[in-house]
Amino acid sequence: MTTSDTAVHTQPFQAEVSELLHLMVHSVYSETDIFLRELISNASDACDKLRYEAIASPTLLGEGDALKIRIFPNKSAKTLTIADNGIGMERQELIDHLGTIARSGTKAFVSRLKEAKDGLGLIGQFGVGFYSAFMVAEKIVVISRRAGESDVWTWTSSGGSGFEIARASDEEAARVTRGTEIVLHLKDDAKKYLEAYEIERIVTAYSDNILFPIELVPEEGEPRQINSASALWQRSKSELTADDYKKAYQQIASAFDDPAMTLHYRAEGRYSYAVLLFAPSTKPFDLFEPNRKGRVKLYVRRVFITDDADLLPGYLRFIRGVVDSEDLPLNISREMLQNNPQLAQIRKAVATRVVSELESLADKDPENFAKIWDAFGAVLKEGIYEDFERREKLLSLSRFTTTSGEKRSLKQVIADFKPNQTEIYYLVGDSIERLKSNPRLEAATARGIEVLLLSDPVDAFWTSMPSEFDGKPLKSLSQGDLNLDLIPRVDEADGAKKDEPAADEAATIAVIKAALGERVSDVKASTRLTSSASCLVADSQGPSRELERILAQQNRGMKTRPILEINLHHPLVTAVTKAQAGSKVVDDLSLLLLEQAQILDGELPEDPAAFAARLNRLVLQGLGA
Repeated sequence: MTTSDTAVHTQPFQAEVSELLHLMVHSVYSETDIFLRELISNASDACDKLRYEAIASPTLLGEGDALKIRIFPNKSAKTLTIADNGIGMERQELIDHLGTIARSGTKAFVSRLKEAKDGLGLIGQFGVGFYSAFMVAEKIVVISRRAGESDVWTWTSSGGSGFEIARASDEEAARVTRGTEIVLHLKDDAKKYLEAYEIERIVTAYSDNILFPIELVPEEGEPRQINSASALWQRSKSELTADDYKKAYQQIASAFDDPAMTLHYRAEGRYSYAVLLFAPSTKPFDLFEPNRKGRVKLYVRRVFITDDADLLPGYLRFIRGVVDSEDLPLNISREMLQNNPQLAQIRKAVATRVVSELESLADKDPENFAKIWDAFGAVLKEGIYEDFERREKLLSLSRFTTTSGEKRSLKQVIADFKPNQTEIYYLVGDSIERLKSNPRLEAATARGIEVLLLSDPVDAFWTSMPSEFDGKPLKSLSQGDLNLDLIPRVDEADGAKKDEPAADEAATIAVIKAALGERVSDVKASTRLTSSASCLVADSQGPSRELERILAQQNRGMKTRPILEINLHHPLVTAVTKAQAGSKVVDDLSLLLLEQAQILDGELPEDPAAFAARLNRLVLQGLGA
C-alpha cells in the first residue's frame, strides 16, 4: 500500500463537471425532487450490478442482508443518507465515476442545460443524476466498499473545483460492510427533505417500481418499506392504470414527459418473455450520438443483465423500456448476447411488434403518433434504408411535407394521383423553403402533381435505393430523365408556352457544351422546366446531388459532374443561339445558365468573383452602357 493511497488526496474535477456543478450549486430549478430519484436509481443500478456479478462469483453476496436501499433522515445533524448494499466502488472507481463524465457530447449537454427551461429532464436523460444532489446539499460525503474488498474509501466535495479522496475511518468502515453510503449535508432551504412524508411522496411518485426494497429508517421507530418493489412488467395489464405506466416510464427512462405510446405484453410459446416498452413524446438529448445506442434493458427472470443488448434495431433507439426473458441463461456473456439465436428471435419479434404498434397508433390515435413522428420521424426513416423486411411498413408510417400540405402519408399521396400518373415524385434538399422554390418542381406544378419535399439528411440515403410503395415507384425530380407528357396540365394556357419560339436544340446544346467544357457531364433539353432557364440534375445511375453533397462533407465518395438541363423556350437560352458563336457573350450566357442553377441548388459558383464580373457585363450590355 503506498503513501498516496493512505493520505488525503485532493483532485480537481473534469472541466465539464465543474461547469455542471456550478449550475447545480447555483440552481434556479424549482423542482429539486429529482436528486432523490437519481440517487435511488444509482443505488438500484449498484444492486443490479452486484446481483449480476454474483452469478459468476456467489461469494460476493456473502452472508449479508438481502439487497436493498435505505434512507436515513437526521434532523439534528441536518443530513440525509441514501445507502445501498450493492456492488460498491473502490478508490479509482470513486475518482472515475464521481470526478469525470466519460461520455461524448458532454460540452454540448452542459451548453444545452444552461439554456433549457426544463433542465431537470436533461439531467436524468443524460445520466449525470448524482450531481443533482448539489441542488440541495452544501457538502456530500460518499463512503464505499466494493463487494469482495476490504478497503473502504470516502469521497468528499462541497461542489467547488474539486474533491478529496481518503481512507474511511474505523467507524465508517464498520458501518459500510458492502456498497455505498451517500451523506448529504443539506442546505437550510432543503430541510423539508428530512420529513418522512416528503421522502415517501417522492419515492411513491418516482421510484415505486424500483425492484429492490426502499426502506425509510427514521431517527425513532422501526424501518419500513416505502415502495412496492415489484417488476411492473410482470403484472397483468388489467391490474395497471395509465398513471402506473407513466410512473414506470419516468423511472425506467429517467424522463419527465408522458409516454406517447405504451406497449405491454407477454410472449408465450417457444420462448417466454415479458415486454414493457414506451415511445417518448419528446426527443432525448443523445438521439443522434454516432453509436446509435439503444436504451432497452434486458432482464433474465427479473435479474438485470444489461442495457447494451441492442434489443431493437438502430432506427428504434428512441424506444425505452424492459424485456425480461424466462429462458436465457443468467450468466450470459456479452459475446453470447451478440450471437445467441434465442435473443436474435426475441429481437426480431419485438421489433416487428413495435412497428405494428406504431401502425396501430397512427390509425387510432393520430395525435399521439404525430408527437412521435415530430420527435423521431428522421430516425424512423433510417429503417427505410436499413430494414428491407419492414421497408413497406415504415414507408406506410412515414409522414411527409409535400407541395399539398404537411404530415401527408403515401396512401394520401397515391389517392390524389393525377390521370395517367404512375409514380410518386419527390425532391431532396437541405430545407423545405428552398425545395418549394426549386425550378425542378415546375413541370409537376403545371400538372398539379403532389411532390414529396424531403429535407432530413437521411432522406438522401433511403431515396438512393430503388423504392416503391403499394406498387408505385418513387421517382426523383432531380435525377435521370423525366417525362410527364401523358399527365395533362392543369391550365391549358401553360401549354401555349410550348408553341412559343424555341431555340434550336442541337445548335444550342452544342454551343453551351463547347462553352462549359468539363464543368458538366452533359447538356440536355429539359422537360422539367416551364419558367426557369436551367437546372442541374444527376444521372439516373449515380448518386443524387444531395447525397453527393453530404458525402463530400464527410470526405467520402467522389464528386461527379452534373448534367445541365436547359429550357429551350426561355429567352436567356434563345439568346445563346442568337449570339455569335465563339463570342464572349456566348461564354458569359452559358456560364450564367450553369451558375444560376448552382445558386438555386444552394451552392456557390466555382469562382464568385468571376460570376459577379460576368453578371455586371451582361447587365450593363442590356442597359446599353
